[in-house]
Amino acid sequence: MSNEYILEVSEREDIGSGSVNKLRRQGLVPANYYFHGSGNHNLVVDQKVLYTAMHSDAHIFVINLGKKKYHVQIKDVQYHPVTDEIMHIDLMGFKMTDKITITVPIVINGEAAGVKEGGVLAQNINQVEVTCLPTAVPDKIEIDVAELELNNHISVADLDLGEDVEITTNLETVIIAVQVPTTEVEPEVVEEVEEGEELEEDEEGEEGEADEDVENEG
Repeated sequence: MSNEYILEVSEREDIGSGSVNKLRRQGLVPANYYFHGSGNHNLVVDQKVLYTAMHSDAHIFVINLGKKKYHVQIKDVQYHPVTDEIMHIDLMGFKMTDKITITVPIVINGEAAGVKEGGVLAQNINQVEVTCLPTAVPDKIEIDVAELELNNHISVADLDLGEDVEITTNLETVIIAVQVPTTEVEPEVVEEVEEGEELEEDEEGEEGEADEDVENEG
């Protein structure tokens, strides 16, 4: 079960671009809270608080608006295209009695047997999407690769998360594989003849032919 994480937010009244830019200069991130069937709330969260929350193991967050507590998940994050600074987030509310769809990180444990044989470990995805009740969301999905041999792989279909968790990522998706390392073929070196050298050889050939002609005439 994923632990609840209290995310401190405040409501904001000004929603114009000028006020938003002012908030960002103050180290605050604009946010929207929405829930199906209810109106949106314009919020603001401290940038440092948000970064700490996003780098925690939590997937379910709790926000307090007035005297009410709401369960939310971070549904969308907008980043600055140059600095990667968080510009805006969307928080989607849900009921603890309703199933939610959420991504769960994958953690690889152990050293693959195929790597010891000279193979290369390639991880294709680092998270899996699941649907379940909020109380059943796993904090992470751990995969032990100790017995993974050369030219073998582990796909999403190989995961067993129990009956309460439905995996919605394509089951045929390869998570991790041990591959034979590719060797680079060095290009064949062709010795190039400089134009000057080629000209000299041609001139020498022509001079030799001219000498032979003179001797024959004599």
